Amino acid sequence: MTDAASSSVWTATVLTLYPDMFPGPLGLSLAGRALEEGKWALDARNIRDHADDKHRTVDDTPAGGGPGMVMRADVMCAAIDASSDAPGPLVYLTPRGVPLTQGLVREIAAGPGARFVCGRFEGVDERVFATRPGLEVSLGDFVLSGGEAAALTMIDACVRLLPGVMGAQASGDDESFENGLLEYPHYTRPQEFDGMEIPAVLTSGHHEKVREWRLHEAERITKERRPDLWAAYETKDAGAPLR
Repeated sequence: MTDAASSSVWTATVLTLYPDMFPGPLGLSLAGRALEEGKWALDARNIRDHADDKHRTVDDTPAGGGPGMVMRADVMCAAIDASSDAPGPLVYLTPRGVPLTQGLVREIAAGPGARFVCGRFEGVDERVFATRPGLEVSLGDFVLSGGEAAALTMIDACVRLLPGVMGAQASGDDESFENGLLEYPHYTRPQEFDGMEIPAVLTSGHHEKVREWRLHEAERITKERRPDLWAAYETKDAGAPLR
């Protein structure tokens, strides 16, 4: 792992109780190769290092009663303050945050990096958010065991947009959500499989017809599967060319 303070590349600094979860899948495939090549940096820091008792306690029972445990404000804030040397905004992974979108990913990827705070247990003392404000982000309307899986996902989404990580920039331009639409279908060899042929237009060599087919299919799939996206697309981007 690279020291975030000394790195000039895009840096993911992760505050977690389980630093051994990183890089995890980020050490493989595109992200892994890019990490080895120094195109981005990762610094996983243990929140427990900032506990001040011999048991390294990071949680306590919830005020007002109830099940589970809550991460303590003093320990969490100490960990956050100690990461002030790391670049980028403070990002809390929490189900109550704003939805993670491709637009937000592009915004974070365009900066110097981010500090990802991974909560555990029943949650984090509210005074952490009040005194150390940051961007609260959610992967969706479901609950994970902790923020680590969400951080891995968000970091992966950012890293693949960094210069030189993907083989060709165009490979990212036509993907789902980049134009307000879901992605069109893909095909490759063999020409025929299980009685299904590759659509003839894709092997016609007519680039404009291919572009029109892809746009039509992207619109069809978005309208069928994501009416929310389709409504926004009709309002703002109808007729925009598929890049």
